[in-house]
Amino acid sequence: MNTSTHTALEQEVAQLVIDTLNLEDLQATDIPPQQPLFGDGLGLDSVDALELALALQKRYDIRIASDDKDARRHFATVASLAAFVASQQAACAN
Repeated sequence: MNTSTHTALEQEVAQLVIDTLNLEDLQATDIPPQQPLFGDGLGLDSVDALELALALQKRYDIRIASDDKDARRHFATVASLAAFVASQQAACAN
């Protein structure tokens, strides 16, 4: 049973990670939604996080405050990033 099925938004976010960070040897489906993006997971670092934040802001027109105390949690996994994007889009729609 494959438990790493991506939602459409998770697929988009995973592809954005790959495109932004030039991870050409990966496919979006190679990054399980719950795999950590930093540390022992995908191995991203703080520079990658900044690049990713800028890409997310451009792609989804959302603001990510550098002093947001929840930023680390939002950037933990593809699933948490997708949930953050969805919540920001919903907030902007209201």
